[in-house]
Amino acid sequence: MAKKTAKKSKQAKSVGAPAAVIECLNRIFQAEMAGIIRYLHYSFMIVGHNRIPIQKWFRDQANESSAHAILIGEKITAFGGHPPLVSAQVKETEGHSVHAILEESLTFEEETLRLYCQLVGLAGDDIALEELARELVRTETEHCDEVKKMLRHP
Repeated sequence: MAKKTAKKSKQAKSVGAPAAVIECLNRIFQAEMAGIIRYLHYSFMIVGHNRIPIQKWFRDQANESSAHAILIGEKITAFGGHPPLVSAQVKETEGHSVHAILEESLTFEEETLRLYCQLVGLAGDDIALEELARELVRTETEHCDEVKKMLRHP
């Protein structure tokens, strides 16, 4: 019974946005936190002749996930919510070829893009939230496009 009361009180605090918006923001926050871990891990696993530019690209992606997590965390607390202290699960596939890592990246980017698109639909009359979500949709779409180009064989 105490757990239900605690959960209700957290939801009651989030009066600035519907519960569905807070839930979506929490899932996005967890995904972006997982992105930090994922991209740093990938950057460590890159070996070979082209290591430096690929490793840098993954570190840049980790930094961008961090920036997105900060934006989303601030939005959650602005709405009276509470950002989760756990990230989404990051599976270790043991596939460390550049191609395998890029395929995993694309899956992650597409899932994150789906969450941002969902947020656009939930924004309702909150123009600022919709604009933020649309900007992040654009960014994630560009990431997907970039990874797809990197996966193409010349």
